[in-house]
Parts: sequence; C-alpha cells; structure tokens
Amino acid sequence: MSRSVQALAYARPSALTAEKGSSLLGLETSGGLTPVGPEAHPTFFAGFLSSPQAAARGLLAVADVAAARYYQRTLRASLDPVVTANGDRLRFESFSGCCGVYARLDVLPEGLDGADTGHGTTNVDVNNPLREALSRMTGDEPLHLRVGPDELAVTTLDGPVVEKKVPLPDRWLRGFAESQVVTAGFDLRAELSAAEAVRFLRSLPRTVTTGAGSRAPLWVVPAGRTLRPTTRPVPGAVCLPGPERLSALQRVLRHATGLRVYGPAGHEGAATAGAWEVTLPGMRLTLTLSPEPSRGFSGEGGVLEALATDEAAADAELVSVLLSWEPLIDVADLAAQSGLSTQRVRAALVRLGTAGRVGYDAADAAYFHRELPYDARRAERHNPRLAAARTLLADGAVLLHTAAGAGGDAGTATVRSGERRYQVREAAGGVLGCTCQWWADYRGRRGPCKHALAVRMARRDQPATPPATTPTTPTALPTTATAAGDTR
Repeated sequence: MSRSVQALAYARPSALTAEKGSSLLGLETSGGLTPVGPEAHPTFFAGFLSSPQAAARGLLAVADVAAARYYQRTLRASLDPVVTANGDRLRFESFSGCCGVYARLDVLPEGLDGADTGHGTTNVDVNNPLREALSRMTGDEPLHLRVGPDELAVTTLDGPVVEKKVPLPDRWLRGFAESQVVTAGFDLRAELSAAEAVRFLRSLPRTVTTGAGSRAPLWVVPAGRTLRPTTRPVPGAVCLPGPERLSALQRVLRHATGLRVYGPAGHEGAATAGAWEVTLPGMRLTLTLSPEPSRGFSGEGGVLEALATDEAAADAELVSVLLSWEPLIDVADLAAQSGLSTQRVRAALVRLGTAGRVGYDAADAAYFHRELPYDARRAERHNPRLAAARTLLADGAVLLHTAAGAGGDAGTATVRSGERRYQVREAAGGVLGCTCQWWADYRGRRGPCKHALAVRMARRDQPATPPATTPTTPTALPTTATAAGDTR
C-alpha cells in the first residue's frame, strides 16, 4: 500500500480548561485553506456551544473513528479530524484507518451561539489528554469553543511548537472521494424516535469482527416504529454490514433525539453501504459504513468514470472557481453561473470530490464545499485501476470497432491484457460491460474495470469523423476515388 507522511504543525496542544464559571475548549489548527489562501493556523470560530456535553461526546466519536481500524487491526490509525467552517456551521470529519468507516459531526447554526463562523478547512489537534478531559465532562456548564489560536497566540506566534507526523495511505485519500459519490445515491430509508434509536443501537454487538472472522452482512427492515434485524435482503431492507462498526455512536446516545438511516434505492441482494445519522440538539453525527468490514471505500470505483473524461476535468476547473465554502451547494445555481447543464455540473462535482474539494450531506441531499488540507490529487494519480487503464491505452492494447466485422460489432471494443483479449460492450444506461472476471463478479457495482476505463479513454481521444458531404456539381468530382473514411 502506497503511503505518504502528513506533517501536522500546531501552535500548541488542544486543551479543555476552566475559565470563570465555564469551560474553554481550545481546538488548535494546522495548515489549511481559507478564502484568502493558505494559512498556517486559521481561526474559524470563537463562541459558545448550545449543547456542551453532546458536542464534546460527538467530537470524541469522530476522534474514535479516526483512531480505529475495524478490520485487521495490525496498525493504529491516528490522523487528526478535519474541520470545515462553512460560514454558518462547523463540520468535523474523519476516516477509519481501515478505510471502511467515515464519520462526520455537523454542528449546525442552532448549535453555535453568539459568534460568526468563518470559512475554510484544516486539521484540528485531538490529543489523548484532551480526549480524557472531554470524557470527564459532566453537568451543563457553559462551554466556550475556540477553533484556531486565540488573539494572544496570533500576536506572539513565532512558529509551531507541536508537530505530528502520521502515515497517510493513498487508499485513505481515495476513501474520502468514494464515500461522497456513494452517499450521493442515498435516500432516507428509516427514521426512529429517540427511545427506539437508543434501544436499537444498544442491542447491536460491540465486538469488532476481524480477518477470517468476517460474516455475512446483517440487514434491517423497518417494522412499525423500530428496525427489525433479518439475515435476508428482503424488499425495503437496509444493509448493516459489520454492525459493531457503529460503536462510536454509543458516545452520544444519552443526548440522541432520533435516528435516521440512509441507503441506496436498490441492492439486488448484494451488500451495500449505508449511512446512520444520530440527531442531537443542534447537531448531527453520521457514520457511513462500507459494504463489508473487509472492503474499504477506496476500492468502490465510483469516481473512475469522472476521472477518465477530459470534459469533466474542464468543467470541474470552471465550477471550482465558483465555490466559496457553501454549506449547501445549489446545483441549479452553479449551472446558471457556469453555463453548463445540471448533469455536467454534477459530474464536475464528482470530479472535485476526487480531490476532496466537496463532500455530500445526505440529510440535506446536497453537496458542500471543503478543501482537504493534503495533496488529495495524489489519490487520482495512484488509483490502481486508473493507472492500469492508462497503461493499456499507452501500449496500444485497445481496438475500437467502428463497423461490423473484423472480430467485433459496431460500438464494441477489444482490449488485449497480457495473453488474454476481452470484449467491451456498451450496456444499458451507457455503462461499459466487459468479459473479464471483475465485471462478472460485480456487474458495475464497484465501478468500471480497467478494460472498460481504457475503452472510455480511447473513445475520448478518438478524433471526430467529419460529416459526409454530397458533391453538388459533377465538375467538382475528383478523378481518383477516395476510400471511405479517408480524412485527407
């Protein structure tokens, strides 16, 4: 697995301190992006939280996921959460080390009291002493939150005094991109009251399944006011793969006001991803689970079609200029501003998601703008299927059939890979099917195979055939016949 090292530099450690009858939660920031450009230690918020205990436990839940591996726990993950300030709310995000769980705490406008919220994205320091202090919080004493250095630190800061260096796997970066593509296809499937939410979530196993202990996915189906577990994917069921991966939600159950479950429209019996959202006073805590504990989001392949087209790349460059850390991106408004169709704007947003520049909020059914504070484009450059497809194309292994005969029908292609040759044909909805084992196993559920991607790229690079012309006067005819398809 390819890894880079992410250096996170903080002015000082984050801490929870007592301050004149209230507590101060100071979250220190690392390098990030803001509307005025990169900043070493941006400040996004300074004010009170409406629900102090719920916010503290929600932040701990996000930190739990960042520090966890739910599959093959051979290495400990420790990347600090990402925070995005969208002008009216704060979003704290993290990914598990195994790339199978995405967590996000949205502190909404009603959860923030008495201060303006800035714009930008950065990492925040969540260290062990801070975790212990947050865990010990009791009562409802006022909690003042500061995201970024205070005024004194800003004026006296000569350089970072705390530095963390953490491994950052390429698949972790791809996971951020893939999770937003998957979530964009979700709809609300079930909604439980606070009491039913607590009862259901506390009934789930907390023991983590690892390696060879993996088992068939659990399914749940709405039954009256609650959810009933089932071992079969019956109509209306929602997949719950590795229910122990929801353990971080236990942190906030005493403050829960409800539970919402999101999933795709159809599953055809196959395991699917799902999002589990606990609503809190002025906040939402969401965990999105990959289709299997052993299957991280990085391999889902939902972004590959967008990466394979130059049109989406050009559109993404245009759309990116129009983004300004909106909490909810209005696709129709972007289409009007850019002059693109809504379909092309959505494709551009998928492309931007591959660089971590947008996320998706299922509760609002809308994208939001963020700028991840690391080189997310590395994930695109090192995507295995995308790299393999580019190699096939460079090696001349793709043969497009423009007419019937010559071993193929019109619209099909042959791809040579090693000693084998595969046939790629366009299926319903423009999806490219293939005769390879990947397509046989997943039928497009995990994105295109490398052969289909190579064909998509070859079609993109194919010069357009000029329209046939009909001569208008006999005297203009050439004396030598021109072969069909000649582009002289």
